[in-house]
Amino acid sequence: MFEAITDKMSQAIRAIRGLNKISEANVADALVHVKTALLNADVHYKVAKEFITRVQTECLGKKVTLGVTPGQQLIREIHEELVSLLGGKAPDFFVRKPLRILMLGLHGSGKTTTTVKLAAMLQKKGYHPAVIACDVDRPAAIDQLEQLAQQVSVPFYGDRDKKHVLSIASSGLNWAKQQSCDAILWDTAGRLQIEDALVQELKEIQSLIQAQEVLLVADSALGQEAVNVAKHFHEALTLTGIVLTKLDGDARGGAAISMKSVTQVPIRFIGTGEKISDLEIFHADRIAQRILGMGDIVSLVEKTEEIIDQRESERLAEKIKRSSFTLEDFLQQLRKFQTAGSLGSLLQYFPGSNRISSEDTDKRFKKVEAMISSMTPKERQHPDIIHGPRRVRIANGSGTTLADVNSLLKQFRHMQQMMKKTKSAHGRRELQQMMSKMGMENPLSF
Repeated sequence: MFEAITDKMSQAIRAIRGLNKISEANVADALVHVKTALLNADVHYKVAKEFITRVQTECLGKKVTLGVTPGQQLIREIHEELVSLLGGKAPDFFVRKPLRILMLGLHGSGKTTTTVKLAAMLQKKGYHPAVIACDVDRPAAIDQLEQLAQQVSVPFYGDRDKKHVLSIASSGLNWAKQQSCDAILWDTAGRLQIEDALVQELKEIQSLIQAQEVLLVADSALGQEAVNVAKHFHEALTLTGIVLTKLDGDARGGAAISMKSVTQVPIRFIGTGEKISDLEIFHADRIAQRILGMGDIVSLVEKTEEIIDQRESERLAEKIKRSSFTLEDFLQQLRKFQTAGSLGSLLQYFPGSNRISSEDTDKRFKKVEAMISSMTPKERQHPDIIHGPRRVRIANGSGTTLADVNSLLKQFRHMQQMMKKTKSAHGRRELQQMMSKMGMENPLSF
């Protein structure tokens, strides 16, 4: 996500960091690289131009803070303006009960999948959600919504015998009330393009159900066209938010950066993959940090907490305190992360992650899994016994080389030494430090 702009922006930031004074000339020179990075990421030209102008004005209008270098001052201004451009701090979405949400979007945007993703997130936030199928145009839409809802045990309502959308929406509302649901999501029909019939149907549903949230699901891969779609929908229906999908496949990210400025509608959520869990709350400050190559440790903490429960965290913390964390424990944690999604996808939260390929990291971790799986239970518990012939056997059994096995054991010893210095009782943080050490400073480079 945002790989291209993060890479270009990181290059610009490295150049800016060396500034020894702030003047109109050298600020302008430094910001040329930032503007190029924005335009290469498909950010709207007007948005990029206004962004650079605001940063210049802010920098030249302030004195350099004591203890901060001129380069750091400029980076801070870029970060603050980028947060503002992305929408700043949005109000909490999960404060209202009951909650009625109208989901809309064009064909192919991922609307039906996103409806269930959001329902699953609401479920985790303590809501009792339900989804209602109002897409009678696409033959498989009702089946798709029902199957996805079943995967996360979210109540589903659909009527395959009816073709009148308003009747379905109304019946679904009454049904959801009877089920004591306090968050109801209507999945509506999409079109290949915005047209009067679609807008009129959505207006009628909106009026009928009295939705507090009207969310447009927009495909980020469309670039600036996604921004135009959002603008047109907002003018017709007054959107309350946008869900930007397929950001995992859109390395440029220009739509996300331009969206709020052009449409004046906040991005509320972002889709980062195909799994039901691949939906994130959009935090402008965190996204700005990712774009600038600063990482996003807060989101990493939250993601890790989703994967590892409290009891498991306490068990890990105790093992780390006793310096008894083994290769068997490490293998179990690898598999937990694999179950939750791509191991490489976690790297997006670390500073400098744009320099490491997610695909390469997944391959490396699979190689690690193969090597540990080729060890005996005793070897996993006591890696110090793994010498000459054992190493050759492990390499042959895992389809790797002796050098790979040597590298794994060396890095694991280094990780154990690092963990001996960690004595806090918070297992989640220790695990993050471990994964950071193994995945970032030297990402299992065999």
